[in-house]
Formats: sequence, structure tokens, C-alpha cells
Amino acid sequence: MNKTFYTIGEVADFLDIPSSTLRYWESQFRILSPSRSPAGRRRYTATDIEKIRKLYYLVKEKGLKLDAAQAELKRNPSNIDNKFRAIERLRTLKGHLQLMIEAIDDRLKHVSY
Repeated sequence: MNKTFYTIGEVADFLDIPSSTLRYWESQFRILSPSRSPAGRRRYTATDIEKIRKLYYLVKEKGLKLDAAQAELKRNPSNIDNKFRAIERLRTLKGHLQLMIEAIDDRLKHVSY
């Protein structure tokens, strides 16, 4: 994430969800309100994308309905932040471990016994 603003298409591709889902979530969740360009196009910031990733976690990964996700966000936002960050760290760690396993496997293929 090194740009100031991202288009809805870029965000949809990055998160692997349809643009229509982003537009719908924007209509359902007050926390999603990307700014607009003078031409009316949505401009998502890194903060907006982080909010969308949390919603994705609640709705797509935890399986909450939209109203339940909304209630959860209102009831305990700091708990959601903590869980979300922990999961993100674990995913990053898993990726690093997978790379290490692949490197070890690759080295073992070239070792003669």
C-alpha cells in the first residue's frame, strides 16, 4: 500500500471481492465512506481498506450477517481490532513459515545421501 488513493476496482482486486459488494457494504455500514473525486469516483485510502478488511473478516470469514457485523462493530470495536490484528499477524507468520519449508524442501532435493 503505497498510494494515497485507490479506486474501487483496485480495492476489489486487492481483496478479491466484487466491486458491487464494496458499494453495497458502503450503503450498509456508516464506517465506510470513501471520499469522492471531482468526477464522483470513489477514492479509498489505506484506512478505508483496513475497515473493509475488518468487515470482510466479520462477514466472510466469521460468517456474520450484516446486521450482526454492524452490532459487533458497535458493541466491541477494540476486541474486533485485536482479533483482526492477531489473525493478520498469524497469516503473515504462516506465509513466512511456508516459504521456509519450501526453501528447506528445495535444499533437501539437492542433497545427496
